[in-house]
Amino acid sequence: MKYQLLYLFFLLSTAGYCQSAELVFLRGKIASSVHELSSVTVYNLRSDSNTTTNENGDYSLFVMAGDTLKFSSIQIETKKIVITQVDLTKSILVTSLLPSVISLDEVQIKEYKNINVVSLGILQKPAKQYTPAERKLRAAEELHWYSPLLIPLGGMSVDGMINSISGRTQMLQKEVAIEKKEKLLQKIEYQFGVNYFTKKLKIPAGNVKGFWYYAVDDPRLEEALNAKNKTKASFILGELATKYKELQKTALN
Repeated sequence: MKYQLLYLFFLLSTAGYCQSAELVFLRGKIASSVHELSSVTVYNLRSDSNTTTNENGDYSLFVMAGDTLKFSSIQIETKKIVITQVDLTKSILVTSLLPSVISLDEVQIKEYKNINVVSLGILQKPAKQYTPAERKLRAAEELHWYSPLLIPLGGMSVDGMINSISGRTQMLQKEVAIEKKEKLLQKIEYQFGVNYFTKKLKIPAGNVKGFWYYAVDDPRLEEALNAKNKTKASFILGELATKYKELQKTALN
């Protein structure tokens, strides 16, 4: 009886070994957030064999239970899995892989203020920055000399003719002038402040803004404000304030 039990155990062990040692043609697929899934190498470490995935991440090779597969590629993190009996029963073995993270050295961005289109010789002087009103005016400009079809009309485009007739060009010119005046008013307030006019120039608080509108029409003041020459601007404002107060007295009389 003892020998019969030993013989039965030997048969079962042999059958189990033969079953586990059976080669199976495995069909596998890798899943990853990486868009490029081709050329991932799949190594069978036991048999020292390998294959690569196609563009869909599919692969196939012979394995047996207990084999270790290693997945390796530049775009994914290396991963190892051990094939089980359950894996061999699957129609497709799906393995999830993580994308490879490549650490970069710290990037420093340096600003070179002296390098621009003028210093590089691309332009002789900085390009003019147009305001919204100025861009509208340029789009509605009356004369376009570059079109040979408009020579009989003296170079005037159809759009230019329509704009001239409708008065749109004149309207846009006024809009540009108003925009410039508003910017000058802002510069006066920013560079001097209201107290300068009430305390220094002795202009009543209720007349300060009226004086500003009077002063911005002076081309000398416009030039000084645009040049940020506060000393020159203050001198001109003092002169204009005297004239403005005299006008106010005349108007009251």
